[in-house]
Amino acid sequence: MPSMIVLSATAIPDHLRGALSRWLLEVTPELYVGSVSARVREELWTAIAATTAHGTAVLAHPADNEQGFTIRTAGNHRRNPLDFDGLTLVAFQREHRETAERF
Repeated sequence: MPSMIVLSATAIPDHLRGALSRWLLEVTPELYVGSVSARVREELWTAIAATTAHGTAVLAHPADNEQGFTIRTAGNHRRNPLDFDGLTLVAFQREHRETAERF
């Protein structure tokens, strides 16, 4: 049975953006929403996770837990989902001082 997913993906190749637009609606740049089966969701995530070397990707989809959804991430990002007694919380990593001083 199809379920709704929300996917945010930055710095992905154009061919992958095209593949995503076949299955999902791009509501704003780099933000996709749609209803797909678990198999399609897994195939899309496998392709995205394999190609987000310089970008980031976040997938939220329904799950049988207290929050009713789960989050997956791929790529380089400052936010990491953590399991805290069955709840997903987001931990932020600080920027390195050298990187912050450049900007």
